[in-house]
Amino acid sequence: MLKIALIGFGTVGESVARILCDGTHEQLSLEMICNRDVERKVVDWVPRSVVWTSDIGDVLRSDVDVVVELIGGIEPATEWIRKSLEAGKSVVTGNKQVIANSGASLIEIADRHGGHLLFEAAVAGGIPIVRGVQEGLAGDKLIRVCGLLNGTCNFILTRMEDDSISFGDALGEAQTLGFAESDPTADVDGSDAQAKLAILSRVGLCSAIEAQAIPCRSIRPVEPVDFTYAHRLGCTIRQVSRVELIADSGSAVTASVQPMLVPTKSPLARAEGSQNVIIVEGQRSGETAFSGFGAGGGPTAVAVVSDLASIARGRVAETLLVANEPNVEVEVDFMAPQYVRFVVIDRPGIIAELAGVFAKFEVNFDSLLQEPGWAKSELPFVITLERCSTRAVRDALTEIGSLDFHARQPVWMPFLVGKEA
Repeated sequence: MLKIALIGFGTVGESVARILCDGTHEQLSLEMICNRDVERKVVDWVPRSVVWTSDIGDVLRSDVDVVVELIGGIEPATEWIRKSLEAGKSVVTGNKQVIANSGASLIEIADRHGGHLLFEAAVAGGIPIVRGVQEGLAGDKLIRVCGLLNGTCNFILTRMEDDSISFGDALGEAQTLGFAESDPTADVDGSDAQAKLAILSRVGLCSAIEAQAIPCRSIRPVEPVDFTYAHRLGCTIRQVSRVELIADSGSAVTASVQPMLVPTKSPLARAEGSQNVIIVEGQRSGETAFSGFGAGGGPTAVAVVSDLASIARGRVAETLLVANEPNVEVEVDFMAPQYVRFVVIDRPGIIAELAGVFAKFEVNFDSLLQEPGWAKSELPFVITLERCSTRAVRDALTEIGSLDFHARQPVWMPFLVGKEA
Protein backbone atom coordinates (compact mmCIF):
# COMPACT_ATOMS: atom_id res chain seq x y z
CA MET A 1 0.00 0.00 0.00
CA LEU A 2 1.39 3.39 -1.05
CA LYS A 3 0.70 6.11 1.50
CA ILE A 4 0.08 9.52 -0.09
CA ALA A 5 0.04 13.12 1.12
CA LEU A 6 -1.62 15.70 -1.10
CA ILE A 7 -0.34 19.29 -0.98
CA GLY A 8 -2.85 21.63 -2.59
CA PHE A 9 -6.60 21.10 -2.72
CA GLY A 10 -7.62 23.28 -5.64
CA THR A 11 -9.22 22.13 -8.89
CA VAL A 12 -6.58 19.49 -9.68
CA GLY A 13 -5.97 18.49 -6.04
CA GLU A 14 -9.67 17.83 -5.47
CA SER A 15 -9.85 15.79 -8.68
CA VAL A 16 -6.88 13.69 -7.55
CA ALA A 17 -8.49 13.13 -4.14
CA ARG A 18 -11.74 11.98 -5.74
CA ILE A 19 -9.90 9.36 -7.79
CA LEU A 20 -7.95 8.17 -4.75
CA CYS A 21 -11.14 7.94 -2.70
CA ASP A 22 -13.37 6.17 -5.22
CA GLY A 23 -12.03 2.68 -4.48
CA THR A 24 -10.62 1.89 -7.93
CA HIS A 25 -6.96 2.04 -6.87
CA GLU A 26 -6.65 -0.28 -3.89
CA GLN A 27 -2.84 0.07 -3.81
CA LEU A 28 -3.07 3.85 -3.27
CA SER A 29 -4.06 5.28 0.12
CA LEU A 30 -4.69 9.00 0.70
CA GLU A 31 -3.38 9.74 4.19
CA MET A 32 -3.00 13.54 4.41
CA ILE A 33 -4.22 16.73 2.74
CA CYS A 34 -2.23 19.93 3.27
CA ASN A 35 -3.58 23.32 2.22
CA ARG A 36 -3.46 26.91 3.40
CA ASP A 37 -6.47 27.73 5.62
CA VAL A 38 -7.34 24.07 5.42
CA GLU A 39 -10.50 24.41 7.53
CA ARG A 40 -12.35 25.98 4.60
CA LYS A 41 -11.35 23.07 2.35
CA VAL A 42 -12.60 20.12 4.41
CA VAL A 43 -15.21 18.03 2.56
CA ASP A 44 -17.33 15.16 3.85
CA TRP A 45 -16.61 12.74 0.97
CA VAL A 46 -12.99 12.30 2.04
CA PRO A 47 -12.59 9.39 4.53
CA ARG A 48 -12.44 10.48 8.18
CA SER A 49 -9.08 8.73 8.53
CA VAL A 50 -7.42 11.36 6.29
CA VAL A 51 -5.50 14.02 8.23
CA TRP A 52 -6.13 17.65 7.21
CA THR A 53 -3.37 20.17 7.99
CA SER A 54 -2.03 23.60 7.07
CA ASP A 55 1.50 22.74 8.22
CA ILE A 56 3.94 21.32 5.65
CA GLY A 57 6.01 20.13 8.59
CA ASP A 58 3.28 17.59 9.42
CA VAL A 59 3.71 16.11 5.95
CA LEU A 60 7.50 15.98 6.17
CA ARG A 61 7.39 14.29 9.59
CA SER A 62 4.77 11.77 8.55
CA ASP A 63 5.35 8.22 7.30
CA VAL A 64 3.79 8.84 3.87
CA ASP A 65 5.65 7.33 0.92
CA VAL A 66 4.76 9.94 -1.72
CA VAL A 67 4.04 13.66 -1.63
CA VAL A 68 1.84 15.02 -4.43
CA GLU A 69 2.61 18.73 -4.96
CA LEU A 70 -0.18 20.69 -6.66
CA ILE A 71 0.10 24.22 -5.25
CA GLY A 72 1.68 25.76 -8.37
CA GLY A 73 4.21 28.58 -8.57
CA ILE A 74 7.96 28.31 -8.07
CA GLU A 75 8.10 28.99 -4.32
CA PRO A 76 7.42 27.54 -1.84
CA ALA A 77 6.75 24.57 -4.14
CA THR A 78 10.44 24.03 -5.03
CA GLU A 79 11.49 24.12 -1.38
CA TRP A 80 8.73 21.74 -0.31
CA ILE A 81 9.57 19.28 -3.10
CA ARG A 82 13.26 19.41 -2.15
CA LYS A 83 12.53 18.85 1.56
CA SER A 84 10.18 15.96 0.75
CA LEU A 85 12.85 14.27 -1.37
CA GLU A 86 15.50 14.83 1.29
CA ALA A 87 13.14 13.17 3.78
CA GLY A 88 13.23 10.04 1.61
CA LYS A 89 9.80 10.49 0.09
CA SER A 90 9.02 10.33 -3.60
CA VAL A 91 7.24 13.30 -5.20
CA VAL A 92 4.67 13.52 -7.97
CA THR A 93 4.01 17.02 -9.28
CA GLY A 94 2.12 18.86 -11.97
CA ASN A 95 4.25 21.98 -11.53
CA LYS A 96 5.73 22.85 -14.93
CA GLN A 97 7.53 25.96 -13.66
CA VAL A 98 9.42 24.01 -10.99
CA ILE A 99 10.35 21.21 -13.39
CA ALA A 100 11.42 23.62 -16.15
CA ASN A 101 13.63 25.61 -13.77
CA SER A 102 14.85 23.06 -11.20
CA GLY A 103 13.78 19.61 -12.39
CA ALA A 104 17.27 18.26 -13.14
CA SER A 105 18.69 19.19 -9.73
CA LEU A 106 15.61 17.84 -7.93
CA ILE A 107 15.94 14.51 -9.76
CA GLU A 108 19.53 14.29 -8.51
CA ILE A 109 18.27 14.80 -4.94
CA ALA A 110 15.63 12.10 -5.46
CA ASP A 111 18.32 9.68 -6.69
CA ARG A 112 20.58 10.38 -3.70
CA HIS A 113 17.78 9.70 -1.22
CA GLY A 114 16.28 6.66 -2.93
CA GLY A 115 13.10 8.32 -4.17
CA HIS A 116 11.49 9.32 -7.44
CA LEU A 117 10.37 12.61 -8.95
CA LEU A 118 7.63 12.13 -11.56
CA PHE A 119 5.96 14.96 -13.47
CA GLU A 120 3.77 13.60 -16.26
CA ALA A 121 1.03 16.04 -15.25
CA ALA A 122 3.33 19.03 -15.76
CA VAL A 123 3.30 18.97 -19.56
CA ALA A 124 0.02 18.11 -21.29
CA GLY A 125 -2.74 17.20 -18.89
CA GLY A 126 -3.83 13.60 -19.40
CA ILE A 127 -1.55 12.94 -22.41
CA PRO A 128 1.32 10.57 -21.47
CA ILE A 129 3.85 12.56 -23.48
CA VAL A 130 6.81 12.30 -21.06
CA ARG A 131 6.41 8.54 -20.73
CA GLY A 132 5.72 8.20 -24.45
CA VAL A 133 8.84 10.10 -25.45
CA GLN A 134 11.21 8.54 -22.92
CA GLU A 135 9.98 4.97 -23.18
CA GLY A 136 8.04 4.54 -26.42
CA LEU A 137 10.54 6.48 -28.54
CA ALA A 138 13.71 5.71 -26.60
CA GLY A 139 15.23 3.93 -29.60
CA ASP A 140 15.27 7.05 -31.77
CA LYS A 141 16.94 10.46 -31.77
CA LEU A 142 14.23 13.09 -31.66
CA ILE A 143 14.78 16.28 -33.65
CA ARG A 144 11.52 18.24 -33.41
CA VAL A 145 8.55 18.81 -31.12
CA CYS A 146 5.62 20.89 -32.35
CA GLY A 147 2.13 21.23 -31.03
CA LEU A 148 -0.60 22.76 -28.90
CA LEU A 149 0.52 22.69 -25.27
CA ASN A 150 -2.08 24.93 -23.66
CA GLY A 151 -5.68 23.77 -23.56
CA THR A 152 -6.93 27.14 -22.33
CA CYS A 153 -5.61 28.93 -25.42
CA ASN A 154 -7.02 26.27 -27.69
CA PHE A 155 -10.44 26.60 -26.06
CA ILE A 156 -10.39 30.38 -26.46
CA LEU A 157 -9.26 30.33 -30.09
CA THR A 158 -11.72 27.64 -31.17
CA ARG A 159 -14.59 29.49 -29.49
CA MET A 160 -13.58 32.69 -31.30
CA GLU A 161 -13.46 30.76 -34.55
CA ASP A 162 -16.71 28.86 -34.15
CA ASP A 163 -18.99 31.74 -33.10
CA SER A 164 -17.02 34.89 -34.09
CA ILE A 165 -16.92 36.08 -30.48
CA SER A 166 -14.29 38.38 -29.02
CA PHE A 167 -11.21 37.26 -27.12
CA GLY A 168 -12.70 38.67 -23.92
CA ASP A 169 -15.97 36.75 -24.29
CA ALA A 170 -14.16 33.50 -25.08
CA LEU A 171 -11.86 33.99 -22.09
CA GLY A 172 -14.88 34.57 -19.86
CA GLU A 173 -16.40 31.27 -21.00
CA ALA A 174 -13.09 29.48 -20.32
CA GLN A 175 -13.02 30.90 -16.79
CA THR A 176 -16.64 29.95 -16.12
CA LEU A 177 -15.97 26.36 -17.24
CA GLY A 178 -12.78 26.06 -15.18
CA PHE A 179 -10.41 25.98 -18.17
CA ALA A 180 -8.82 29.34 -17.29
CA GLU A 181 -7.66 30.86 -14.01
CA SER A 182 -8.99 34.18 -12.72
CA ASP A 183 -5.60 35.55 -13.79
CA PRO A 184 -5.09 33.98 -17.24
CA THR A 185 -1.75 35.67 -17.95
CA ALA A 186 0.40 32.54 -17.91
CA ASP A 187 -1.90 30.81 -20.38
CA VAL A 188 -2.77 33.50 -22.92
CA ASP A 189 0.60 35.27 -22.90
CA GLY A 190 2.53 32.03 -23.37
CA SER A 191 4.61 31.40 -20.24
CA ASP A 192 2.69 28.20 -19.40
CA ALA A 193 3.46 26.67 -22.80
CA GLN A 194 6.96 28.14 -22.64
CA ALA A 195 7.76 26.09 -19.52
CA LYS A 196 6.20 22.94 -20.98
CA LEU A 197 8.22 23.32 -24.17
CA ALA A 198 11.44 23.71 -22.16
CA ILE A 199 10.64 20.43 -20.37
CA LEU A 200 9.96 18.62 -23.64
CA SER A 201 13.20 19.97 -25.11
CA ARG A 202 15.15 18.55 -22.16
CA VAL A 203 13.24 15.27 -22.05
CA GLY A 204 12.89 14.62 -25.78
CA LEU A 205 15.68 16.47 -27.57
CA CYS A 206 18.25 16.30 -24.72
CA SER A 207 18.68 20.03 -25.21
CA ALA A 208 18.85 22.08 -22.01
CA ILE A 209 17.13 25.35 -22.80
CA GLU A 210 15.87 27.87 -20.28
CA ALA A 211 12.14 28.49 -20.48
CA GLN A 212 12.69 32.26 -20.37
CA ALA A 213 14.95 32.03 -23.45
CA ILE A 214 12.07 30.80 -25.61
CA PRO A 215 10.43 33.76 -27.37
CA CYS A 216 6.69 33.85 -26.83
CA ARG A 217 3.86 36.10 -27.99
CA SER A 218 0.35 36.48 -26.66
CA ILE A 219 -2.90 35.40 -28.32
CA ARG A 220 -4.64 38.54 -26.96
CA PRO A 221 -4.31 40.56 -30.23
CA VAL A 222 -6.14 37.88 -32.27
CA GLU A 223 -9.63 39.00 -33.32
CA PRO A 224 -12.53 37.23 -35.06
CA VAL A 225 -11.64 39.00 -38.32
CA ASP A 226 -8.31 37.15 -38.31
CA PHE A 227 -10.18 33.86 -38.60
CA THR A 228 -12.10 35.26 -41.58
CA TYR A 229 -8.85 35.99 -43.38
CA ALA A 230 -7.23 32.76 -42.16
CA HIS A 231 -10.08 30.73 -43.67
CA ARG A 232 -9.61 32.49 -47.01
CA LEU A 233 -6.00 31.32 -46.86
CA GLY A 234 -6.97 27.71 -46.07
CA CYS A 235 -5.86 28.03 -42.46
CA THR A 236 -6.99 28.51 -38.88
CA ILE A 237 -5.18 30.08 -35.91
CA ARG A 238 -3.66 28.20 -32.99
CA GLN A 239 -1.11 28.89 -30.25
CA VAL A 240 1.78 26.76 -31.51
CA SER A 241 4.77 25.68 -29.44
CA ARG A 242 7.73 24.43 -31.45
CA VAL A 243 11.32 23.44 -30.76
CA GLU A 244 13.69 21.93 -33.32
CA LEU A 245 17.33 20.94 -33.25
CA ILE A 246 19.41 23.03 -35.63
CA ALA A 247 21.25 20.68 -38.00
CA ASP A 248 24.97 20.25 -37.31
CA SER A 249 24.80 22.48 -34.23
CA GLY A 250 24.99 19.88 -31.46
CA SER A 251 22.12 20.72 -29.13
CA ALA A 252 21.25 24.28 -30.25
CA VAL A 253 17.61 24.78 -31.18
CA THR A 254 15.14 27.16 -32.74
CA ALA A 255 12.05 27.57 -30.59
CA SER A 256 8.97 29.74 -30.10
CA VAL A 257 5.50 29.91 -28.53
CA GLN A 258 3.10 32.12 -30.48
CA PRO A 259 -0.16 32.26 -32.42
CA MET A 260 0.39 30.93 -35.96
CA LEU A 261 -1.68 30.31 -39.07
CA VAL A 262 -2.10 26.55 -39.31
CA PRO A 263 -3.29 24.83 -42.52
CA THR A 264 -6.72 23.27 -42.02
CA LYS A 265 -5.37 19.86 -43.10
CA SER A 266 -2.96 19.81 -40.13
CA PRO A 267 -3.76 17.69 -37.05
CA LEU A 268 -3.17 20.87 -35.04
CA ALA A 269 -6.04 22.60 -36.83
CA ARG A 270 -8.47 19.81 -35.96
CA ALA A 271 -7.92 20.11 -32.19
CA GLU A 272 -11.08 21.50 -30.61
CA GLY A 273 -11.83 22.98 -27.20
CA SER A 274 -9.20 22.28 -24.56
CA GLN A 275 -7.48 19.53 -26.54
CA ASN A 276 -3.69 19.34 -26.82
CA VAL A 277 -1.88 17.87 -29.81
CA ILE A 278 1.86 17.19 -29.80
CA ILE A 279 3.78 15.95 -32.84
CA VAL A 280 7.23 14.50 -32.20
CA GLU A 281 9.62 13.79 -35.06
CA GLY A 282 12.48 11.31 -34.86
CA GLN A 283 15.30 10.69 -37.29
CA ARG A 284 14.17 7.11 -37.93
CA SER A 285 10.60 6.82 -36.69
CA GLY A 286 9.30 9.94 -38.45
CA GLU A 287 6.33 11.67 -36.88
CA THR A 288 4.39 10.42 -33.86
CA ALA A 289 1.30 12.31 -32.70
CA PHE A 290 -0.07 12.48 -29.16
CA SER A 291 -3.46 14.06 -28.47
CA GLY A 292 -5.91 14.47 -25.61
CA PHE A 293 -7.31 17.03 -23.19
CA GLY A 294 -4.81 19.41 -21.63
CA ALA A 295 -6.89 21.64 -19.36
CA GLY A 296 -9.19 20.96 -16.42
CA GLY A 297 -8.87 18.99 -13.24
CA GLY A 298 -9.86 15.57 -14.60
CA PRO A 299 -7.20 15.00 -17.27
CA THR A 300 -4.40 16.40 -15.09
CA ALA A 301 -5.51 14.29 -12.15
CA VAL A 302 -5.36 11.17 -14.33
CA ALA A 303 -1.71 11.93 -15.11
CA VAL A 304 -0.95 12.40 -11.39
CA VAL A 305 -2.61 9.13 -10.39
CA SER A 306 -0.91 7.29 -13.25
CA ASP A 307 2.47 8.37 -11.85
CA LEU A 308 1.38 7.21 -8.39
CA ALA A 309 0.33 3.84 -9.82
CA SER A 310 3.76 3.46 -11.46
CA ILE A 311 5.46 3.97 -8.10
CA ALA A 312 3.07 1.56 -6.39
CA ARG A 313 3.80 -1.14 -8.98
CA GLY A 314 7.54 -0.58 -8.69
CA ARG A 315 7.78 0.04 -12.43
CA VAL A 316 9.13 3.56 -12.49
CA ALA A 317 11.16 4.23 -15.60
CA GLU A 318 14.22 6.37 -14.98
CA THR A 319 13.24 9.94 -15.82
CA LEU A 320 16.02 11.77 -17.63
CA LEU A 321 16.04 15.54 -17.61
CA VAL A 322 19.11 17.21 -19.09
CA ALA A 323 20.94 19.23 -16.45
CA ASN A 324 20.66 23.01 -16.33
CA GLU A 325 24.31 23.62 -17.23
CA PRO A 326 25.39 24.43 -19.79
CA ASN A 327 22.27 25.97 -21.24
CA VAL A 328 22.23 25.79 -25.02
CA GLU A 329 21.59 28.56 -27.51
CA VAL A 330 18.02 29.26 -28.61
CA GLU A 331 17.80 30.76 -32.09
CA VAL A 332 14.79 33.09 -32.16
CA ASP A 333 14.80 33.66 -35.94
CA PHE A 334 13.29 31.21 -38.43
CA MET A 335 12.08 31.23 -42.02
CA ALA A 336 8.37 31.05 -42.90
CA PRO A 337 5.65 32.81 -44.88
CA GLN A 338 4.03 35.54 -42.77
CA TYR A 339 0.59 37.05 -42.12
CA VAL A 340 0.25 40.72 -41.15
CA ARG A 341 -3.13 42.34 -40.47
CA PHE A 342 -3.28 46.13 -40.51
CA VAL A 343 -6.13 48.35 -39.29
CA VAL A 344 -5.74 51.80 -40.83
CA ILE A 345 -7.33 55.18 -41.24
CA ASP A 346 -7.72 54.87 -44.97
CA ARG A 347 -6.02 57.26 -47.38
CA PRO A 348 -4.18 56.95 -50.72
CA GLY A 349 -0.65 55.61 -50.74
CA ILE A 350 -0.73 53.26 -47.75
CA ILE A 351 0.06 50.10 -49.70
CA ALA A 352 2.92 51.85 -51.51
CA GLU A 353 4.43 52.98 -48.20
CA LEU A 354 4.18 49.47 -46.76
CA ALA A 355 5.72 47.95 -49.88
CA GLY A 356 8.61 50.38 -49.66
CA VAL A 357 9.45 49.48 -46.06
CA PHE A 358 9.15 45.73 -46.60
CA ALA A 359 11.32 45.98 -49.74
CA LYS A 360 13.97 47.75 -47.66
CA PHE A 361 14.23 44.60 -45.56
CA GLU A 362 14.11 42.31 -48.63
CA VAL A 363 10.61 41.05 -47.84
CA ASN A 364 8.22 40.37 -50.74
CA PHE A 365 4.41 40.57 -50.78
CA ASP A 366 2.58 37.36 -51.60
CA SER A 367 -1.04 38.54 -51.49
CA LEU A 368 -3.31 41.37 -50.37
CA LEU A 369 -6.71 40.55 -48.80
CA GLN A 370 -9.44 43.02 -47.88
CA GLU A 371 -12.98 42.16 -46.78
CA PRO A 372 -15.65 44.67 -47.89
CA GLY A 373 -17.97 46.61 -45.64
CA TRP A 374 -15.60 48.15 -43.11
CA ALA A 375 -15.49 51.83 -42.13
CA LYS A 376 -12.69 53.93 -43.64
CA SER A 377 -11.74 55.10 -40.14
CA GLU A 378 -10.86 51.54 -39.06
CA LEU A 379 -10.20 49.55 -42.21
CA PRO A 380 -8.68 46.08 -41.77
CA PHE A 381 -6.71 44.35 -44.48
CA VAL A 382 -4.12 41.59 -44.61
CA ILE A 383 -0.81 41.33 -46.41
CA THR A 384 0.76 37.89 -46.65
CA LEU A 385 4.50 37.77 -47.15
CA GLU A 386 6.62 35.28 -49.01
CA ARG A 387 8.92 33.03 -47.01
CA CYS A 388 11.29 35.28 -45.08
CA SER A 389 13.03 35.54 -41.73
CA THR A 390 11.06 36.53 -38.66
CA ARG A 391 13.82 38.99 -37.85
CA ALA A 392 13.24 40.85 -41.14
CA VAL A 393 9.51 41.11 -40.46
CA ARG A 394 10.11 42.28 -36.90
CA ASP A 395 12.50 44.99 -38.07
CA ALA A 396 10.17 46.10 -40.86
CA LEU A 397 7.18 46.36 -38.52
CA THR A 398 9.22 48.42 -36.07
CA GLU A 399 9.75 51.01 -38.82
CA ILE A 400 6.17 50.69 -40.08
CA GLY A 401 4.91 51.41 -36.57
CA SER A 402 6.04 55.04 -36.91
CA LEU A 403 3.84 55.70 -39.95
CA ASP A 404 0.77 57.88 -39.43
CA PHE A 405 -2.09 55.76 -40.78
CA HIS A 406 -2.51 53.17 -38.02
CA ALA A 407 -5.88 52.95 -36.25
CA ARG A 408 -4.54 49.97 -34.26
CA GLN A 409 -1.27 48.10 -33.93
CA PRO A 410 -0.58 45.52 -36.68
CA VAL A 411 -1.12 41.85 -35.84
CA TRP A 412 1.63 39.56 -37.10
CA MET A 413 1.67 35.75 -37.21
CA PRO A 414 3.89 33.30 -39.10
CA PHE A 415 2.42 30.43 -41.07
CA LEU A 416 3.18 26.96 -39.73
CA VAL A 417 5.21 25.16 -42.36
CA GLY A 418 6.96 21.79 -42.48
CA LYS A 419 5.80 18.24 -41.96
CA GLU A 420 3.64 19.03 -38.93
CA ALA A 421 1.57 21.44 -41.09
